[in-house]
Amino acid sequence: MKQGLSLRVSQHLALTPQLQQSIRLLQLSTLELSQEVEQMLGDNPFLEVTQEEAPREEFGVDRADLPAPEGDRDGDGPTEFAAYEGSSGTAAPGEADTPAVDAGPQDWEGDGSTEVIPDDGEWGGESQARRNNLGGDEEVDAADLARPHESLQAHLHRQALSLRLAEEDRAALRFLIESLNDDGYLEESLEELAAGLAPDDLEQQEELVHRFTVALRLLHHLDPPGVGARSLAECLTLQLRVLLADDGDAEGCETALAICRHPMDLLARRDVKRLAQLCAEPEARIKAAMALITRLEPKPGRRFVDVERNIVVPDVLVTKVGRGNQFRFRVQLNPDVMPRLRVHDVYAGALKAHKGEGHQALQQRLQEARWFIKNIQQRFDTILRVSNAIVERQKNFFVHGELAMRPLVLREIADELGLHESTISRVTTAKYMSTPYGTFELKYFFGSALGTETGGNASSTAVRALIRQFVASEDARKPLSDSQISDMLKEQGIECARRTVAKYREALRIAPANLRKAL
Repeated sequence: MKQGLSLRVSQHLALTPQLQQSIRLLQLSTLELSQEVEQMLGDNPFLEVTQEEAPREEFGVDRADLPAPEGDRDGDGPTEFAAYEGSSGTAAPGEADTPAVDAGPQDWEGDGSTEVIPDDGEWGGESQARRNNLGGDEEVDAADLARPHESLQAHLHRQALSLRLAEEDRAALRFLIESLNDDGYLEESLEELAAGLAPDDLEQQEELVHRFTVALRLLHHLDPPGVGARSLAECLTLQLRVLLADDGDAEGCETALAICRHPMDLLARRDVKRLAQLCAEPEARIKAAMALITRLEPKPGRRFVDVERNIVVPDVLVTKVGRGNQFRFRVQLNPDVMPRLRVHDVYAGALKAHKGEGHQALQQRLQEARWFIKNIQQRFDTILRVSNAIVERQKNFFVHGELAMRPLVLREIADELGLHESTISRVTTAKYMSTPYGTFELKYFFGSALGTETGGNASSTAVRALIRQFVASEDARKPLSDSQISDMLKEQGIECARRTVAKYREALRIAPANLRKAL
């Protein structure tokens, strides 16, 4: 084979480091972005946090709903972005438009918000929607949030102080308390706990098991009842014994204790006939005992869980502006989640004035800081643009609630904003919007379409809300089956098969009809 040289011109796709960072920041949640900012502040000396509100020319997010201008912003950008240059490579398909939002002109005015005027033409009124279970209008007392939270372990340790125990038993009880999970269960067996403390000494393991057995009995008598159980049956049994000792209702508690000695799946299925045979009790007494069991707490540690750590901080705020028929919805970014960053003026000025050894490396770190601020700016720009488009499409939801939700897919928003569908997916994942009806993830506003008799489409979110409404108003003695709910939806003009109803019911965490039936 003869060797030779040839010249060939070709194109290839590449992702620059700046574009990769922009894509990665776009898909981060608020908590992950905060961690990323903290890490960057520790690594890059040119980046600093300002306590004051960042000037618009340093962090422009005010008019993110405007389309990105053509070309770069060299020459008329702020001091931080003076060294900004466009990407030298071409992005991969589906990724090139991820950071497509630009900050726009530097003389923006406003406060980073947009307004959407709702259209009530097809509804003919201003009727308020039924509030869902994801949000409420109850105000949280600041004193309650500031009050120190007592954990389950602290609650049990405080009770253990009143017990007169030997030092070994006190240490064993303290070890078991610290081994409990958040629900108040002891997941590991006593033998496993002993083996973990003395892996090579069998004699010491036997001594530890004996100490743990004594400590476990003491733990079972502490508050809350059922704490320290190793299974659901044991948890319910411990609580029933407390009720039996306090109330003396021997008949109901004894039957309930007999039920707990049998497999829990029978109780979960409410198999009254099978339980009546196993317990040798009439069905009426079994039903009364099952009603007693339903009033027990399957997770004793539930009330000690610190719920404050599960609070969702919204990225976008939607508020109603105006009264009567002359109102609109204002869409703005949450200022509490926007990092206030800028380039350190002193360090940047010193680097510009003095050029010497290491100048190129420091110049690269300065450029990284500028790019980081730029990419965070683009992230919030994109979030606001997408949120504004969602509110525009789903404006009836903000007036009438989830029953007025329209079918919406990612492709519609992507085509409207000139972005790729994968970009919309990244924006709507782990980003939350505060609305008059609660706080929702941005993906909540997207739903598939179901056909109607009139040839239109109904949103799957609205159908799920309708199913929840049907179940809430059903007769508890004769709950609605999936087939009956499907027929009721057809009466509303919505074509929804029984299998689809079952899928939506499971997504709403609604039990089947046989488990919803009142005893």
